[in-house]
Amino acid sequence: MAEIFDARLTPTKGELVEEWVVGQRWYTGRGRPRLRRLGSWRLDDPAGEVGIETIVFLVEGDALGSHVPRGRRDASKGTPEPVVIQVPLTYRGAPLEGAADGLVGEMEHSVLGHRWVYDAPHDPVYLERLLALLRGRAEAQSGSVSETPDPGVVGHPHPDWGEEPQVASFRVLAGEQSNTSVVITPDEGRSVIMKIFRTLHAGENPDITLPEALGGSPFVPAGVGHVTGGWERADGQGRDTGQLAVAQEFLDGAEDAWRVCLRQAERGTRGTGSEPPGPSFHTLGQAVAGVHTELAAALPTHAPGPEEVAEQVRRMRRRAAAAVGEVPALAAHEPAIRAVLDAAEAATWPRLQRIHGDLHLGQVLEAPGRGWVIIDFEGEPLRPLTERNAPDCTVRDVAGMLRSLDYVAGTVIDTVGAGGRSVAAAEAWREEAVLAFLDGYAEAAPDPRDLPELLTAFVLDKALYEVVYEARHRPTWLHLPTAAVARILEGHP
Repeated sequence: MAEIFDARLTPTKGELVEEWVVGQRWYTGRGRPRLRRLGSWRLDDPAGEVGIETIVFLVEGDALGSHVPRGRRDASKGTPEPVVIQVPLTYRGAPLEGAADGLVGEMEHSVLGHRWVYDAPHDPVYLERLLALLRGRAEAQSGSVSETPDPGVVGHPHPDWGEEPQVASFRVLAGEQSNTSVVITPDEGRSVIMKIFRTLHAGENPDITLPEALGGSPFVPAGVGHVTGGWERADGQGRDTGQLAVAQEFLDGAEDAWRVCLRQAERGTRGTGSEPPGPSFHTLGQAVAGVHTELAAALPTHAPGPEEVAEQVRRMRRRAAAAVGEVPALAAHEPAIRAVLDAAEAATWPRLQRIHGDLHLGQVLEAPGRGWVIIDFEGEPLRPLTERNAPDCTVRDVAGMLRSLDYVAGTVIDTVGAGGRSVAAAEAWREEAVLAFLDGYAEAAPDPRDLPELLTAFVLDKALYEVVYEARHRPTWLHLPTAAVARILEGHP
């Protein structure tokens, strides 16, 4: 059982984390924050050598808005929403070999002496104990009282997962933006990917809810389980509860669809190889439609009323205004943009249901012997959780995939040069891929081409979202979505 020492720490845990967190990809602030502790809990190391603590912090600062990503504001109050982060730490009496990338810092503990503090996902002891908690084999302990369980932190094992995962080896994935993912490989059995959520939200996370609703589907990885927990509310009025971590099957040998598509597009452009893109994208369309069909069967759907449609289109108009604000040259397109969105608002909308919400080729894997598998149901991380958990239009996911295919073609054109033949070949590849995807989708679900006003509006909306993203983060890519906006408004979505 975890023992809590009445000790003096130099520097304090908060001071260490404040310095360290600024360099983390998942931290969305724009400077060093002040952190206020909202809660903590511990896990026991059976060997008694490693301290394991998860701390939940509120991100604060002299100007809180400077530490909040754009778009994360309480619309009713005009103030930034509180940002709550999860920081799991391990404390060791000696350096952990091979974990230099995970070192948060060093501190002096007035009882235990010099301590090395690690970002816990880089520590195998933490991973083993978190898996044990998730699978119901371990119990969380209080972060403030010795030898006292914390009933507010609970593991939820998935009933269909058979073997108990072990940590023979592991690797922390790079490039994550809102969480930390770790691939855990056992000596025997299936590998597991553990995702530790870094920004916490009260309520259900769609990255857990939707895959569990799709349990048994060939289009998603098998579930292992998840962990829920609570923390003090930012205003001090009670407690919030949310989901802290999730584990699912890791598909060894799988490759993301973006890379698969790039290779196909490059072959088409450079004239080498003979494999056509059609069949692969046909089955990709079937997979996306299959997920939509299964979600509609598992979770509630409803026909949208006029006000709900109007709110959907209002969000599109806000994104259009943001895009024009970032790229003033788009102002010339404003009348055409308004016309597209007006037509969408006047159109007949299908029933709304749960969808992926952030679907693109990077969220799809091609797994050997299994085909296309869809992952990362978190939705757009910067959207409020209430929006990400709300029923939406399936055409949004279709539009996301079409825009991703266009990005592949644009990337290939940029890579091989803008020679006429190369451009024509890449554009031909894009058209074949888009048509094959839509044909495959239409075999398993209603054809989105039967809703032309909505399909055009959602594709345009996604392109305008990309304009804002690229203008702020990757300006050298900005020409891809701005060219797409012009093409869409010319009638070539």
